[in-house]
Amino acid sequence: MVIVTIVILAIVVSAATGFATYFAVMKTTEKRRLNMVKEAEVEGEMIKKEKILQAKERFIQLKAEHEKTVNDRNSKIVQIEAKLKEKERSLSQQIDEVHKKDKNLNSQMDKLEAQLQNIESKKEELDKKFKEQITMLEQISSMSSEDAKNSLMESMKAEAKSSAMTYINEVMEEAKMTASKEAKKVVIQTIQRVATEAAIENSVTVFNIDSDEVKGRIIGREGRNIRTLEAATGVEIIVDDTPEAIILSGFDPVRREIAKLALHQLVTDGRIHPARIEEVVAKVQKQIEEEIVEVGKRTAIDLGIHGLHPELIRLIGKMKYRSSYGQNLLQHSRETANLCGIMAAELGLNPKIARRAGLLHDIGKVPDDEPELPHAIIGMKLAEKYKEKPEVVNAIGAHHDETEMTSLIAPIVQVCDAISGARPGARREVMESYIKRLKEMEDTAMAYPGVIKTYAIQAGRELRVIVGSEKITDQKAEQLSHDIAKKIQDEMTYPGQVKITVIRETRSISYAK
Repeated sequence: MVIVTIVILAIVVSAATGFATYFAVMKTTEKRRLNMVKEAEVEGEMIKKEKILQAKERFIQLKAEHEKTVNDRNSKIVQIEAKLKEKERSLSQQIDEVHKKDKNLNSQMDKLEAQLQNIESKKEELDKKFKEQITMLEQISSMSSEDAKNSLMESMKAEAKSSAMTYINEVMEEAKMTASKEAKKVVIQTIQRVATEAAIENSVTVFNIDSDEVKGRIIGREGRNIRTLEAATGVEIIVDDTPEAIILSGFDPVRREIAKLALHQLVTDGRIHPARIEEVVAKVQKQIEEEIVEVGKRTAIDLGIHGLHPELIRLIGKMKYRSSYGQNLLQHSRETANLCGIMAAELGLNPKIARRAGLLHDIGKVPDDEPELPHAIIGMKLAEKYKEKPEVVNAIGAHHDETEMTSLIAPIVQVCDAISGARPGARREVMESYIKRLKEMEDTAMAYPGVIKTYAIQAGRELRVIVGSEKITDQKAEQLSHDIAKKIQDEMTYPGQVKITVIRETRSISYAK
């Protein structure tokens, strides 16, 4: 019991001690809380005062900015009002000046009206006096005023005609002299600025081989290979004793080129038999077609010509394999185009159109169907078909005088075509045979009765026949030109065409002493 009592006392003492400690801690905590509340209240008051000060400062700043803005606006309004007042004063002054000028104009108008009335009255008096003088003159001269006027006008017309004819003759003579000189100058400068080449084309092509053993393989057993090759290409293949060479003969350069390339591929490959020959020839024909188009495009680019129809480009490329008297047609067309461009630039015309017409002028020589028409007319129709400009179409058709020239480009193309085709070395024609042909042409025309003189001009492209007016009438002159043309066409060989011009004229000569 004693122990229990002691334990209970210990517990009571311990609890009392705990309660005392608890109350002490609570008292301390309460003091701390009160201190923290006081500190928070003090800090809140300070923050409140600080925010109030900041708000006051911001208010003062905004107020100052507003006052400044108001002052600036007021100053601008004052300036605008001052300017408006100044403009108002200026307008008032101008209105006053206008009123003054209006008054002056009114006074001047009154003066002018008075002067006009005075002038009208004087004019009436002058008209009256003029009529009186005319009446007196009619009475004196016994002629009416209309007759006198007509007589004076007729005399003045006759005098003016005489003076005008004299002036026109002088101008024409001077123009002829100057034009001839300038034309020669332009032609010479054009020829000097273009490099030319001599003709080297012919109707055969030589195919070189490494040894004569290849000839036997080309001929084949019983001539099967050579017959197949000739049938596929349309070219005569001559295998003779010429060492290390085979001759390809044919009038068509395209066929000769196909045969040459096909032979080259066959000999290089080594397989030569009829089936292989036909395969290679077909392949080479396709390559040649592609090359023709490529040559046409490259030619147009070199000459600065754009926008050509693809078919015209193909025909231009085809010119590479055509020639006239040994002169390569593509080279001739390029040369003519360059000459046309230079001459057009010298004369102040469009060189691009001139080059275009010069390049296309002989396009009628290489159509696929080749109808029985002059090549200039064929070329003109092709150019018109493929939407070329009218100047180019006319220049193509008129470069051999088949159609009438309607533009200044046409005579330029005609002249440059003659320069390129008729220059020495352009075509493979011996000079003696050339001169002999011209002489035969003149003698053929001289054989007809009534012919006085004959002249072959323009490198044999035109024959001028002068006849006596007393022996040949106009109707007979037309028949004579037809007969001479038919005889030359039937009996002579010549490139291109020949224009026959019969001239019948009457001359009256008098001498003033």
